[in-house]
Amino acid sequence: MKVQQTKEFANAVKKLPKQQKTAVDSAVNAIIADPSVGEMKVGDLAGIQVYKFKINHQEVLLAYLHDADSIILFLLKLGSHENFYRDLKRAEKT
Repeated sequence: MKVQQTKEFANAVKKLPKQQKTAVDSAVNAIIADPSVGEMKVGDLAGIQVYKFKINHQEVLLAYLHDADSIILFLLKLGSHENFYRDLKRAEKT
């Protein structure tokens, strides 16, 4: 499976300490193993899936797109719950 990431996702990962980057890598590997593991969103965010995992006892959300027909996984956004969906909607409109 081919994995692509947005610039916003790459910048968020770049700012993380090494230990937290390994947690993100584990989350991405879990998504690659089973792309349906994330929660499918509806409404404005239809088609986007969000995978939730913990880093240092704090919940982190990872938004991604996976088309069942294609073999490409698009990593869209990584962050805490605060303003996550609002910012994701803004990013999708552009």
